[in-house]
Amino acid sequence: MGFGDLKTPSGLKVLNDFLADKSYIEGFVPSQADVAVFDALSSAPSADLCHALRWYNHIKSYQSQKGSLPGVKKALGQYGPAGVEDRTPAGGDSKDDDDDDDDDIDLFGSDDEEETAEAARIKEERIAAYAAKKSKKPALIAKSSILLDVKPWDDETDMAKLEECVRSIAMDGLLWGQSKLVPVGYGIKKLQIGCVVEDDKVGTDQLEEQITAFEDFVQSMDVAAFNKI
Repeated sequence: MGFGDLKTPSGLKVLNDFLADKSYIEGFVPSQADVAVFDALSSAPSADLCHALRWYNHIKSYQSQKGSLPGVKKALGQYGPAGVEDRTPAGGDSKDDDDDDDDDIDLFGSDDEEETAEAARIKEERIAAYAAKKSKKPALIAKSSILLDVKPWDDETDMAKLEECVRSIAMDGLLWGQSKLVPVGYGIKKLQIGCVVEDDKVGTDQLEEQITAFEDFVQSMDVAAFNKI
């Protein structure tokens, strides 16, 4: 298992393909698996790797609390698609060059077998608790139908790629709907796309943050319509 060399375009391409149908490296919540892969990257993926960039921006928002995320930080070779060997150089993490090895040990746990077993047990308990919580669906879930206007920079923007990037955003409680291109003048068209969200899980501010993160394609995002369901 692995992603090849995550400090090269080919390795980032493997990561992007791996995340095409996943929100996280492992499971359904941010974990130390995401921290391990995130820390191996030298910088944010390019905009054409929309799945990897969406994941990168999401995990980046957890940096102040990454030490408390569940799970045990393992070697990169234990994550990713089967049949791909990890070749990412050890050390040299550009996001934290000060005493990397010591920081990894302090923040993300010891190699001691007893501590690893205990951390694994805690991870399993948290995953089980999360699954149990998800299975208890409330009698009524408040939802909203939102129509978004996503504006490109100019008439040369690849609108098909822009829409692909937008639809790559995956969150619990978010369902993308129909879309169309609407002329705005001077040969420029905006993407008008609908979605249904669960109000207590997804907000327009979250959507705007993740959509405008594709800054090579997106100039701005506006809410054209918002209706309770």
